[in-house]
Parts: sequence; C-alpha cells; structure tokens
Amino acid sequence: MIIKLGALGDVVRTLSILPAIREKYPDSEIFWITKKESLDLFEENPYIEKVFSIPYRINKKEKFDILYNFDVDEDATKLASEIKADKKYGFYFEEGFPASFNVSSEYYLNTMFDDELKKKNKKTYHEMIFEVAELKYNKQHCQIYLTKKDKDYAEDFAKKNKININKLIGIHMGASSRWPSKVWHSDNLKEFIKKTGKSGYEIILFAGPNEIEKHKKIFEELKNVGIKIYQNNPKNTNREFASLVNLCKVMVCSDSFALHISLALKKPTIGLFFCTSPHEIEDYGILRKIISFKLEDFFPEKMNEYDEVLIKSILAETVFKEVDDIIGNQVHNK
Repeated sequence: MIIKLGALGDVVRTLSILPAIREKYPDSEIFWITKKESLDLFEENPYIEKVFSIPYRINKKEKFDILYNFDVDEDATKLASEIKADKKYGFYFEEGFPASFNVSSEYYLNTMFDDELKKKNKKTYHEMIFEVAELKYNKQHCQIYLTKKDKDYAEDFAKKNKININKLIGIHMGASSRWPSKVWHSDNLKEFIKKTGKSGYEIILFAGPNEIEKHKKIFEELKNVGIKIYQNNPKNTNREFASLVNLCKVMVCSDSFALHISLALKKPTIGLFFCTSPHEIEDYGILRKIISFKLEDFFPEKMNEYDEVLIKSILAETVFKEVDDIIGNQVHNK
C-alpha cells in the first residue's frame, strides 16, 4: 500500500516509485490511497491494482506486506499508523507530529521543518522519496498513460481551432494560491506571447479553476491588440488538461502541476523558478530550468510571500530564446 495524498503535482511525480517497486517485487500487487481529485491520474496505469480515495475505510482483517507513506500531513500519517503492515516506510503520527518509521526517512522529514537544511539540499524530490522507500534510484520516470479518448479530445481541439501543432507552445499561468510568487507576472507573459507570435509560433494559454478571471482578462487584452491565442477550459479534467499538454512542442510553466504533467508526458519543458527549489526537480534531460536571480532572497523563508519584483525578474526574452532553441533543434533533428 502506498499513501500519497498531497497536491496533484506531488502525486504525479511520486508515480516514479512504481517501476522501482515492481522491479524489486515482480509479483507484487500495488494499491494506492490518494485524494478524490487525483483518481483519474491513475487510469490505465499498469503498475496499480487499485486506487482508493480518502476517507479510506480500514479493513481490520487486512494486512499488507509493505506500507509506504510519502506524506507528512496528519490525514496521511494517522492512516499510516492505523493500517496493518509487516514493514512500514515513511511517516506516521506521533503525539501531534509526523515521525519516521525508518532511519532513511529522516532526511526528507527534516527538510520539511528545517529551513537551513532545505536551503542547502541538492537532492531531488525523487531521490529523497526513493531513500524513504529504501529503493535504488535510477531516474525512473513518472508517467501518465493517455487513452484513445484522451488523445481524441486533444485532436478534436486542434482541428476545431485549426492549430498548427508543429509550432505550438503551451504556457501555464497558474500555481497554488499558497505560493503567489510562483506565477510569472502578466506583463512578462504578454510580452513573451507577443514575441512568439511575431516568430510564427502558436500559443495555448493553460489555466485551472483558480485562474478563470485572469485567464479571460489576458485573452481579451491580447485579442484587443490583434494577437490570437488558444485557451484550454479552466475546468478541464486532469486527463483533458494532460491531453492538451501532449499536443505542445514545448511547455512553459512554473514549478506547478503543469510542469509535472509535462515531464510525465516526456515533453520538452521550460521551468520558471522564482521561490521554490530548482534542485528538488528532476530534469530527466528534458527540463530547462530558468532560475530567478532573486530566488535566494525568498527561498525557503519567504516563499509564501507575494513580490512583484520577484515575479518580473525572469525576462520574456530569456524564455523566448530557450523556446526558440528547443523548437529549432526539434526541426533540425527531423
């Protein structure tokens, strides 16, 4: 049994643990507990026997060989304490705080509460959770498996909008409201879109439920100056969102759900890092990281604060050069 509730992006990047578990235990049946909004991320995943959502009803007669809990929040750690298993890795609930089942879990737990350690840490999230699970890390890839229905949705979107997918750039403009300085400033975003348009690129501007009004406003502002872009439906399901990301030749996004989906689909990705650790993100050889020169002023102590200078600190021209280089290389390699 695996417990990983967390944010959607965290769930996606934790999928990389599955091939390592199957490699070590070839005959294993793997179960997973997550939040309801993450369930569709597991569709068609060949490693998973069954996925449960919380609240999870514990069967007192059921006992697992191994339990992995990769979350430190109370819901997850209490579950981990209560589920029966011969061996447990990760975190459990003890006197109001998370504690480690195994010594190898302590480093990751300490990064959650020690700002100095978090600042010094150079290990990726993947390296740390593999340490938690005591599994060998070989940059195993986290993957989303798109169905024919998913791919048809994206193809219909492209046909309906008459999109040239050979020069299609995806931009995700959102992030959790918990981290307001993760999101690129609208002025920089619009300048970037204008530059790409002049070079013949097409744009899908992605948003989620938290960005509906902002999404609409940027679309209208660009339309009023004669710039055409495409929009996803901010209420897309996770799989619809992923299918549209899969259309793109390159994705531009902050450290967010879109970044993890893009990497899961093996898309060339440009990640903008303003206030979160670039070291914790595995690049898989397809992620180019653009790091704000002001990041160290905010990470990790002030990463939850909004700062306009910070989110303007990565220039449109810098991002455009990276996009142009990636797509230019794609064309050359063909």
